[in-house]
Amino acid sequence: MSAAAYSAYRARFVEDSLATASPARLLTMLYDRLLLDVDRAEAAQQRGDRVEAGRQLLHAQEIVLELRSSLKVDLWEGGPGLSALYGFLHSELVRANVTGDPGVTAGCRGIVAPLRDAWHEAARTAPQA
Repeated sequence: MSAAAYSAYRARFVEDSLATASPARLLTMLYDRLLLDVDRAEAAQQRGDRVEAGRQLLHAQEIVLELRSSLKVDLWEGGPGLSALYGFLHSELVRANVTGDPGVTAGCRGIVAPLRDAWHEAARTAPQA
């Protein structure tokens, strides 16, 4: 398979996966990508690659903004707190990008990883509830 054919096949697969994913699956996919972006950004910062780190951190910021905008804060008592956490995380991702400090990026990972794990657990157990 040629590179172009593979790329087209992969794009179609991703598009179909997103179109058919449940809301819980979409949320966990966003968190998986957010954690991947933060990990990639930290690694790039440690290598001194500010361009790649910036690209990853900008994408992470976009994901956090999407998570925050889709959050319905009035549907559960934890909504306002999660919204505030998203706001803080976004500002820290911006700070990590501006300063190029892998320690700030690692701090972001410390926020994202437990949230990601919690949402995966919630999605896994939701059908049983």
